[in-house]
Amino acid sequence: MFVSFRRSWVEDFVTQVTGVGALAEPLRRALYRYVVAQPGSVSRDQAAAGTGLPRHTAKFHLDRLVADGLLDVEFRRPSGRRGPGAGRPMKFYRRADRQFAVSLPERRYDLAGHVLAVAIEDAERDGVPVRDAVQRAATAAGRRLAADHAARTLDELAGLLADHGYGPRTGEGRLELANCPFHELAREHAALVCGLNLHLLTGLVDALGAEATRVELDPGPNRCCVTLTAAAHPTGAIGWDLQG
Repeated sequence: MFVSFRRSWVEDFVTQVTGVGALAEPLRRALYRYVVAQPGSVSRDQAAAGTGLPRHTAKFHLDRLVADGLLDVEFRRPSGRRGPGAGRPMKFYRRADRQFAVSLPERRYDLAGHVLAVAIEDAERDGVPVRDAVQRAATAAGRRLAADHAARTLDELAGLLADHGYGPRTGEGRLELANCPFHELAREHAALVCGLNLHLLTGLVDALGAEATRVELDPGPNRCCVTLTAAAHPTGAIGWDLQG
């Protein structure tokens, strides 16, 4: 059994955990909440006054929030003054544009939401059944996930799928996915989401040119409903009614 986690995924996971973990410290959390609640960027003095903290304490925690990627800084002269005597530019803090989210096991509801939104728009525009539009949008999304990647073997595919939260497990010519990134949706809308997964992964495998890999619906306990199998290996796939 083999699980491959790419360095990019691991580094991003560490960054996400570090950013969210920074808010476990009460003073840091209070400063963050104060800064993001303001209509514009704030100075250290404003943040200290707004949270009732000493200036040196506010400075330390604000700079830690910047280091952890939760706040951004900008420099400008106080009160908009310019020219000689205006003083040195001061540091001002504002919420960073980056989003932080940690989910264990990993979930990708943003990806599912994108596929479903595109499918609804396509169904309305083209007059096709929503389920057909979902399959088409999922295939296109899978092809985009494969962009700029080269993965032809099951082990290489496992590395790519690990990046997208599937928790792959390989062995004996078969790749099982221990995690469904759309788990909560699949619990209540199994036929729709399993079809989305099937076409997403089919689009990904096709775009990679991994012709020797079958992508099949093969539901099993405690794993994703899709499996990938080397074409030369016997399949244990189970029939599945996508119409629900």
